[in-house]
Amino acid sequence: MRTIKYIAVHCTATTQKTSISAIQSYWKNQLGWKMPGYHFIVLPDGTAVQLLPIEEVSNGVQGFNSVLINIAYLGGVDAKNKPLDNRTPQQKATLLELLKKYKKQFPKAIIQGHRDFPNVKKACPSFDAKKEYQSLKTI
Repeated sequence: MRTIKYIAVHCTATTQKTSISAIQSYWKNQLGWKMPGYHFIVLPDGTAVQLLPIEEVSNGVQGFNSVLINIAYLGGVDAKNKPLDNRTPQQKATLLELLKKYKKQFPKAIIQGHRDFPNVKKACPSFDAKKEYQSLKTI
């Protein structure tokens, strides 16, 4: 198993109705990625769709991918593509569940949003993940 130093929280920066296949197509055809951007995407109904085993490296945060797990929720922008925390209660619950699970598995891992990494100029995940999940530091 690889060393996990971070668990990164993301939004897909899409509408909540965007299909996972459309996101995967964008990664492959527009960005030229061979691997997905996230290990998980959480749908509005709370379903967590695993795109990649956590043992494999995804493309979530440039320069950090080898040492993190990337977890995203579907959404994160409004109709004008502006950042918006539009997580459903079900998405919030599933995100918390996943974060607890992987924090227990990797107790030294730091949970933070994509925007909290150095040199990232994005609003992702459109909320303050460090603050929201600070209680998980001691799991």
